[in-house]
Amino acid sequence: MTTRKYLLQFPEKAVGKPLIYHLAKDYDLMVNIFRAKIDPDDTGYMVLDISGTDENIKRAALFFKENGIIINEKMNGLTWDKERCVSCGNCITHCPSNALAITDRSTMEVSFNDEKCIECMNCISHCPFNACSSIFNNTK
Repeated sequence: MTTRKYLLQFPEKAVGKPLIYHLAKDYDLMVNIFRAKIDPDDTGYMVLDISGTDENIKRAALFFKENGIIINEKMNGLTWDKERCVSCGNCITHCPSNALAITDRSTMEVSFNDEKCIECMNCISHCPFNACSSIFNNTK
């Protein structure tokens, strides 16, 4: 079994379709939705994990593309700006998945592992330097 994390961008024409239902029913995939922002009159975004066989995940990716959905495996909805971060560490105690952490005690610099990020957005409200932002809210 393979798990892939995707950021999906839905065009307006795909917003009302039962796409996640089809992943489970037609492609035998397990889906874990971390965060979604879907507006019926606009584009939508969703960050999710898809688990299943490599073949079924590839078939599902084709299904998404056929429905005009943009798939991004390299990006999350959350962005961490290393230049703005002063490594104060305030975000670390509020990050339940340890996506934000101090990995090198000799430098005490905060690092961000986007693969661990679950899009809880706790870091956004706890960063006094606005180093964290998300496509799911307008807070920078």
